[in-house]
Amino acid sequence: MYNDEFLDKKLNERKQQNAFRTLRITEDKIDFCSNDYLGIVKNNLLQPATGNRQLATGSTGSRLLSGNYKLIEETEKEIATFHQAETALIFNSGYDANVGLLSSVPQRGDTIIYDYLSHASIRDGIRLSFAEAFSFAHNDLNDLEKKLNHVPITIGRNIFVVTESVFSMDGDLCPLQQLVQLCKKYNAHLIIDEAHATGVIGERGEGLVQQLQLQDEIFARVHTFGKACGCHGAAVVGSQRLRDYLINFARSFVYSTALPEHAAAMIKKSYEIFPYLIDERKYLNKFIDLFQSAKIPYEKLSSSTPIQIVVVPGNDAIKSLSEKLQQKNFDVRPILYPTVPKGKERLRIVLHAFNTEAEVQQLIDELKK
Repeated sequence: MYNDEFLDKKLNERKQQNAFRTLRITEDKIDFCSNDYLGIVKNNLLQPATGNRQLATGSTGSRLLSGNYKLIEETEKEIATFHQAETALIFNSGYDANVGLLSSVPQRGDTIIYDYLSHASIRDGIRLSFAEAFSFAHNDLNDLEKKLNHVPITIGRNIFVVTESVFSMDGDLCPLQQLVQLCKKYNAHLIIDEAHATGVIGERGEGLVQQLQLQDEIFARVHTFGKACGCHGAAVVGSQRLRDYLINFARSFVYSTALPEHAAAMIKKSYEIFPYLIDERKYLNKFIDLFQSAKIPYEKLSSSTPIQIVVVPGNDAIKSLSEKLQQKNFDVRPILYPTVPKGKERLRIVLHAFNTEAEVQQLIDELKK
């Protein structure tokens, strides 16, 4: 037996913090956990029309070698048209898209300023970059401007501001219009991760940027498909120049086997479906209002999105509350330290178009107890 006992040190630290993670099979409980906001997966809506042709299950290589094909390029063009961008480039996941974009575009001498609550994929991409980087306090425009003020004005030096439109752990929105104005003032390039807005925010699920008609002010947007879109993958949308750059320099694109035809067909089909799920977005908003108006004996963050947060400090306390809800047949998961700051452990309750008003009310009633 190979001796890998050196791994125990970090594993034991997690266990002592009551933060040890394990995998579990989702049982037949009421779903208040998944990112299937519109029910595309639950209702099995993605059945692409393929005629008599069998879709390939593998792409056989990277896009730059044997893995490029007509369907994936057609899908990229449709995504770009929908998001009112010049081009789109598909990556294998949202994680790959953020890492590829942020590790390759900012160069040595550049500066990245990112929201403190940005997703791990954003942080990891920044770590791989040679640019210097600073965080600003969550959604704090004054703190962001202070950071921008301290960046030396140097010819050829670029500044990038990075944030999410919908934050996955708080459920709140970024102050996008003010961010655009600040970036204009300081000549900074704005990058927006629309992962949790795609399919949900906007009349057609186009995302916060297009809802506010700011698409021409954004350097790059990342739209991911593993949430409301009900499939897998992601795309960076922007200019033709940006697409060309990523094809040449984004390592998570250059050195990854491409998504197979089957995955591209699912993405294409999702974009044919989710813009028209208008009633589903209305149901979501109804449930959001119901949950936000409820009185419960815990701190509840303000959120106009399907992500609803109930803060219960301490890993022990939040795991205990989650387990009680699981026993009542509600699939609600705890978010533990160190994923969130100590003292801000929480339930991340996700509302869906396929939940019923009675189910949401039952969950509220259990939280009241």
